[in-house]
Amino acid sequence: VQLQASGGGLVQAGGSLRLSCAASGRTFSTYGMGWFRRAPGNEREFVARISVSGGNLYYADSVKGRFTISRDNAKNAVYLQMNSLKPEDTAIYYCAADALPYYSGNYYRATTYGYWGQGTLVTVSS
Repeated sequence: VQLQASGGGLVQAGGSLRLSCAASGRTFSTYGMGWFRRAPGNEREFVARISVSGGNLYYADSVKGRFTISRDNAKNAVYLQMNSLKPEDTAIYYCAADALPYYSGNYYRATTYGYWGQGTLVTVSS
């Protein structure tokens, strides 16, 4: 699985952005997908996860109620809708796919994911 993230940019606090992650490969629909981010000087952290079917969603407490993860298996894509953005959301955002099809690892751990996109920069100004 190859992943390409896009949609980052500069936005004012309170604004919105929608990140997209395009995946290659015919087996995309069998992989759980996640979004992580790395802020300057910080370690990579979990943001959101969506299951294979799209029926199970998980979020970091810091983004719950503001961010929404979704997927379109017909388009081999996963999205992250980010609303009410805050300066502390500034980071490089990475999409990731599970290491194996139908994998059920700890969704908040980066080691659960075996495929990573190149990242897209989100900057939120105050």
